[in-house]
Amino acid sequence: MNGIMVKSDAAGITMYYGAGAGSEQTASAVIADLVDVTRLHTADPAHRVPHLAFQPNAMSDLQVLPMSDIVTSYYLRLRVADEAGVLAKVTGILANAGISIDAVLQREADEVGGEGSTQTDVIILTHDCVESQMNTAIAQMQALSSVLAPITRIRKEELA
Repeated sequence: MNGIMVKSDAAGITMYYGAGAGSEQTASAVIADLVDVTRLHTADPAHRVPHLAFQPNAMSDLQVLPMSDIVTSYYLRLRVADEAGVLAKVTGILANAGISIDAVLQREADEVGGEGSTQTDVIILTHDCVESQMNTAIAQMQALSSVLAPITRIRKEELA
């Protein structure tokens, strides 16, 4: 068996494991590769799937949006001072930018910096919004004196 341990802020330590690349697994992978090569060799060239399944001519008519125009939801993590009113300021900025909040989690201060800590993490999940709105909101939140570190932003994409 092979395994890997991953340590993250949100989930703590998690472990993923499975069968290692033993003789049977390796033989299976080699045979699968040979079958793929044979199928590609005998397929009609017009119907072959290119490497990585990417067909550049199929996308030639699609417009590429500027990054500021994309619409997606976001995960935000802010390291903030643990004091009254900070969450209201942050959510007020999002509201003024027209960004709807899906969920908010504020961690206990002692989870972030130990007992007696004066800072905490605020985690926010948003509904879909335009990237330019989020850029404006993040700039305003980052300018708050109660935001103590660069804001982490991760775009959330739904594969529907």
